[in-house]
This record gives sequence, C-alpha cells and structure tokens, in this order.
Amino acid sequence: MARIAYSDPAKHNERTQELLGKNRNANIFRMMAHSPSYLEQYCRLGGAIRHKGELDPVVRELAITRTGILCEAPYEVAAHKRIGKNVGVTDEQNESLEDWQSAACFNEVQRAALAFTDEIVKLRRPQDATFNAIASKLTPAALVELQLAVGFYIMTSKFLETFDIDMQPVSEVV
Repeated sequence: MARIAYSDPAKHNERTQELLGKNRNANIFRMMAHSPSYLEQYCRLGGAIRHKGELDPVVRELAITRTGILCEAPYEVAAHKRIGKNVGVTDEQNESLEDWQSAACFNEVQRAALAFTDEIVKLRRPQDATFNAIASKLTPAALVELQLAVGFYIMTSKFLETFDIDMQPVSEVV
C-alpha cells in the first residue's frame, strides 16, 4: 500500500488529466501528479528516452529492466519487461536479466550495455574498460542516451520504492 494517498485525477487541471489519461492513470503517474509541473516534465523526458533517440530499443529496454532489478523495483521490472517484449526483447532475455553474465542469449552490444548499466547503478562511475567497451560499439549520441536512460530509471525506481507504489494488473497499464 502506498505511503501517501494517490492524487485524484478528477481534481487536476485539464493538462494533468490529459497526461494521466495518456498513461492510463497508472499508479506511478497518479502519485507523481501531486506535483503537476514535475509530472509534465517527467513525461517529456521519459517520452524522449523511449521514443526519440537513436539507441536500439532492445538495448534500451534491457538496460532499463536491469536497472529496475538492481534497484529492487518490481513495478519497474514488470513494466519494462512488458515494454521490452513489445520492441523485440525475447522471453529468454527477460528471464535471463537477473544473471545476464552467464546467459548466452545476449549479443556483444547488449552484453556491453548491461555491464555498463551494472556499473552505473553499482559504482560511482563505470570503469574505463567497461566504458570503452560500450563506447566502441555505440555512437556518441546512443551512448549518451543509454546513460541518461539508466539514470532516469534509477530515479524512477527510487520514486516507486520511496512511495511504495502499488503494482497494477497488466490489463490496467500500458
């Protein structure tokens, strides 16, 4: 159960109601709607991360889901396993993300991105060898997008866990 009450969509202005509607009134957005201006900017950046970059969507979703795993955010993991499946992440890959290092279902770029993700989450900064491995496989733009995606979803995972956002049935969320 959430640590504070979710906002009531009916009590928000038209723009906030529109954002909530576009996001199926999912609990994370209803909680975030306590600050409508932050919700709007969060949605803008999240939309850019998911729809406007050049980073391969499979690599992006593997990194986001792995971030949720490392941040112990089950809501995030469930949501992005589903989103990942819609962009080409295989069931085997989703099932292997807990222990990706020993799995054979990831290609060289995906493995480098997952190592990079692990170190962004766990360390002060990625080690040079890890950074250089992924930097040799991505354009500078895609590398920036990968780092920002991981950072954004660290924040999202921490938000979910801070407020103890309730999971929702799959049929209720995108």
